Amino acid sequence: MKVDILAIGVHPDDVELSCSGTILKMIDQGKSVGLIDLTRGELGTRGNAQLRTEEALCSARFMGALFRENLDMPDGFFKYTDENLLKIARVIRKYRPEIVLANAVNDRHPDHGRAAKLTSDACFLAGLMKVEILDDEGKAYERWRPKAVYHYIQDNHIDPDFVIDITNYIDRKMEAIMCFKSQFYDPNSTEPESPISSLNFMESIKAKNRVFGRPLNYDFAEGFTVERTIGVDDLFDLK
Repeated sequence: MKVDILAIGVHPDDVELSCSGTILKMIDQGKSVGLIDLTRGELGTRGNAQLRTEEALCSARFMGALFRENLDMPDGFFKYTDENLLKIARVIRKYRPEIVLANAVNDRHPDHGRAAKLTSDACFLAGLMKVEILDDEGKAYERWRPKAVYHYIQDNHIDPDFVIDITNYIDRKMEAIMCFKSQFYDPNSTEPESPISSLNFMESIKAKNRVFGRPLNYDFAEGFTVERTIGVDDLFDLK
């Protein structure tokens, strides 16, 4: 199965919080999207690995993703290793995305930046001819390198290199986020409070998307950073 976009997050809700509006928009435009979680978020203050996995699959169905897989790296303790590089490179070759969306290059949570580097380097590794990666039947995958890796912006403010207008998708984005009921605002929850479980946090997501959209007069937008210079064919393509 080949997809247009592969969205990768180290924790099961990273993609929803940061770029689900973009994913929803791309799917509505006919693009195919798959999701990969590196860990099950088992160290989160609320919930557990099984519950977060169920929530992740619920969100994937809601957004219309073709699949969602988990690479079962240890939350908080995964390292930059050959084994983990190859785990990600394997799904890159398996699904052959044109674009990969990855974690923020620098963020409050140390897992995010580490996952960003790991994912980016795995995308490069997947394109090397002399690196052999086998499928489930023991056959070698053909090499594949995405055309671009774009990093979504998470908790820390980072000036975006470009933004995507998600004005018409902000409500559905919030619904996708709320598929993770164990993690976010629920006045009836008896679980411990966390930095992301307050009503203020949910409001801050929309506020951040407003800030990203303001320079272009979009009501809401999601921001991304790039790894290499972006080219356009026509000056009038720029907004």
